[in-house]
Amino acid sequence: MTDEELVKRFLKGDESSFNLIVKKYQQKIYWHARRLTGNHFDADDILQEVLMVIYEKLKDYKFESSLYTWIFRITYTRSLNLINKNKVKRFFSIGEEEMPDISGNEDVVRDVENREKLRLLDKVLKELPIKQREVFVMRHFDELSYEEIAEVTGKSIGGLKANYFHALNKVTSLMEREYGKKEPDLRILGRQTG
Repeated sequence: MTDEELVKRFLKGDESSFNLIVKKYQQKIYWHARRLTGNHFDADDILQEVLMVIYEKLKDYKFESSLYTWIFRITYTRSLNLINKNKVKRFFSIGEEEMPDISGNEDVVRDVENREKLRLLDKVLKELPIKQREVFVMRHFDELSYEEIAEVTGKSIGGLKANYFHALNKVTSLMEREYGKKEPDLRILGRQTG
């Protein structure tokens, strides 16, 4: 069933359609917020907040962009609001008390089992300024096109490409430093897009 069909069914009173939307997007929302905020607890709060906003605002969704882009715009805005609210550079650690727990999500469980990969990811993302981190996360992990990222962020495609280029150079440099390789394999950072 397409996103449009799910939304239309939900708007006609079919609550199970909303559950299918949640099932389809909760992991993506969580990981997008997690990578931007660098904190499981913040990402989990953002996930809950975004799901409530989606539930309340789905009646206003105009089908002008994909549901995926609309949801990412909400997630992006909530994540940046939290980052700006805190105004403190966060430590991107993933200790025992910060283990993600999204029921029924095998990808998250698999990632939790690979804590070293998460630590490396957080360490690398921590080094990026927020404007570079956001475009790197959306492009590399969320696999959004520059056009979709521009729609989500309201920024120019040229500016996004420049920020991605700088982020990619920094990530490559950090990976070289970490692994001592001239051409590090960025695939070690993985993708949790589901």
